[in-house]
Amino acid sequence: MSSPSTPRLSSAVPPALPLKHPPGVRHLPVNLFASVMGLSGLALAWRQAAGQFGAPPVIGEAIGAFALIVFGVLALAYLAKLAWHPDAVAAEFRHPVAGNFFATIVIALLLLSAVLQPYGGAVAVAVWTLGAVAAFVLSGVVMSRLLRGAIDAKLAVPAWVIPGVATLDIAVTGAQMPMPWAAELNWAAMALGTVIALVLLVLVLSRLVHHEPLVGAMVPSLLVLVGPFAVGFLAYTAMTGAVDRFASMLFYFALFIFLVLAPKVFRRDVPFAPAWWAIGFPLAALSNAALHYAAVRGGWPLQAIALALLAFLTVVLAVLTVRTLRFAIDGRLLAG
Repeated sequence: MSSPSTPRLSSAVPPALPLKHPPGVRHLPVNLFASVMGLSGLALAWRQAAGQFGAPPVIGEAIGAFALIVFGVLALAYLAKLAWHPDAVAAEFRHPVAGNFFATIVIALLLLSAVLQPYGGAVAVAVWTLGAVAAFVLSGVVMSRLLRGAIDAKLAVPAWVIPGVATLDIAVTGAQMPMPWAAELNWAAMALGTVIALVLLVLVLSRLVHHEPLVGAMVPSLLVLVGPFAVGFLAYTAMTGAVDRFASMLFYFALFIFLVLAPKVFRRDVPFAPAWWAIGFPLAALSNAALHYAAVRGGWPLQAIALALLAFLTVVLAVLTVRTLRFAIDGRLLAG
């Protein structure tokens, strides 16, 4: 059973609530929206691989369509939870750990806008605008909570970084938006996202160094720490239009962090739970960054790294999809 100092991410409910309930939409964890983040990122990576390596375009478009379907199902289910169990949603939002996973909804919207862009400019703009506004609001909420003070340092887990990454994603997906005001909004997002992500990253690293290791259910979220650097690379290159020395530093540090953390995450003794989807988007961001870096810099070693990361991401998300469907079928997905 979880304690207040180690909240249970797989259920995304406050530790004070009972952990065992009959299955139902009340227990739908908000962190499942991380699946849409990973699938959308995978779709964009395969779309890039189609132009870069000649991969069949249908792969990326099919994965993008699947991501849209998953988002639609989760959105309807979570709206039902909000309508029927607003207390459960409020408890998740106020939770010092689970509350950060509401940023997964925001990132999902921003990435889906990029998935939709080739098919409907107006729809993509509307989805991106909604995601951008939500990201700024969530950034304000996060900073307001932190400045209240008296927060237990043991609660500074990798999920804290997600809202900062969400704000950075505004620039990643909005650099090509046609509105005249989009450019300034993107730079504002770069400023807020960079500072918030770095500040929270320092707090999380301090907790990881000075306190006990994360419990099993939280271990996969370690890969979230790749996000600020991989997404930072994508945001910076999208806004500047160049892969310069600073961009190279961001990419290589993201790759380094992944190589350090991967052996700690991909272990047989880490049990599967919906919280495993937290690895999807950081891996997808790193894969997209590697593809872009290889396209600009060239050379077979960089191309090999990019293709290896894309293959690894594809296999990991396929496994997560199958295991999540099994959880849904046998009733464990919505068990309290």
